[in-house]
Amino acid sequence: MSRVLAGLAFLAAIAFAVSPLLSSGFNGFAADQFPVPQDDPPVQPAGYAFAIWGPIYLWLIAGTGFGLLKRADAPDWQAARPALIVSLGVGSFWIAVAQVSVIGATVMIWVMLAAALVALLRAGRGDRWLQREPLGAYAGWLTAASSVSVGLVLAGYGLTSQTVAAYVALVLALAIAAAMQRARPDSIAYPGAVIWALVAVIVSNLAPVNPWVIGLAGFGIAYLGIMAARNLVGAQRQSA
Repeated sequence: MSRVLAGLAFLAAIAFAVSPLLSSGFNGFAADQFPVPQDDPPVQPAGYAFAIWGPIYLWLIAGTGFGLLKRADAPDWQAARPALIVSLGVGSFWIAVAQVSVIGATVMIWVMLAAALVALLRAGRGDRWLQREPLGAYAGWLTAASSVSVGLVLAGYGLTSQTVAAYVALVLALAIAAAMQRARPDSIAYPGAVIWALVAVIVSNLAPVNPWVIGLAGFGIAYLGIMAARNLVGAQRQSA
């Protein structure tokens, strides 16, 4: 059974990585996909940020491939695989759904996030750069992306203003990220991916300048960066 799960995780990672090639790709929802068109919403990261998917795809394939070939029966790898398979399996259909249904895509990305967080929490401590950190990068970016989707839905369906929606999304992302940093302080890629998204939010709010959104995103970057540095120093002291 362990080898079957290892193989399924690897196949799911490949299917997930290939899924953009079967569509026109995804760089954010189109403005006219919402009842209230979302032209340049402050919650949306700058377009370049979506390039992080390339390294994530490759890292997940490398990690699950190594797990299949070298760690198929390893207990510390096995625990994370079921949740990862669920997340990647849902993610393989996400772009296709996102192009036709904002609500459907929002529900799906939260399922992806929940499963990815479970996988990260269950990942073992061995083979850090091929087991834990690929999951960290994946879960970190999903933390930001799923929170952004909430902000877009709030503003896009007229429930709040765009600025208030951005506040809600940023607070939500930071709350999840802070909790995960406490629960899994040994991952650098997780906060790194969230910080990448927050920097892109700042970039998207520079013209015109949105000081409150920039300030909240900047606070998140500082907090996550400081905590990551502390965790790294603490880990080095323990290993010394």
